[in-house]
Amino acid sequence: MTSDRVFGLVGLALAGFYVWQATQIELGFSSDPLGPRSFPIIIGGVMALASVYPLVRPDPRPDWPAAGRLLEIALAVAVLVAYALALPQVGFVLATAVAAAILSWRLGSRPLGAVLAGIGISVGIYVVFHLILGLSLARGPWGF
Repeated sequence: MTSDRVFGLVGLALAGFYVWQATQIELGFSSDPLGPRSFPIIIGGVMALASVYPLVRPDPRPDWPAAGRLLEIALAVAVLVAYALALPQVGFVLATAVAAAILSWRLGSRPLGAVLAGIGISVGIYVVFHLILGLSLARGPWGF
């Protein structure tokens, strides 16, 4: 079994778990016709479809990244896990600014540019999703 097929199987398993978890979302009394389950189920379906391709047509000789690149990927995963854990405590704006700055820096930005990008991304998403669309985001110690 090639690594692509293993990747496809893991992706299918994750998609199945994701869809199953989406079906566990409790519905409120007043919800829209599609409901809160629809979007996660669509995402899980797309993930399942994308996972089928490596099962059907695996790459005979996949190119694995060098050890340094694997370390970069592990660092990005660690940043995203830390982001998810910090979000309820420090709020959306601060957690997103820090995570976006670190990821921007690791993608090649200079440190000052990465900090500015992190702040811009965080504030921009906050304005669009919270102020314009009215969606609730995790509140930090400053109330935003």
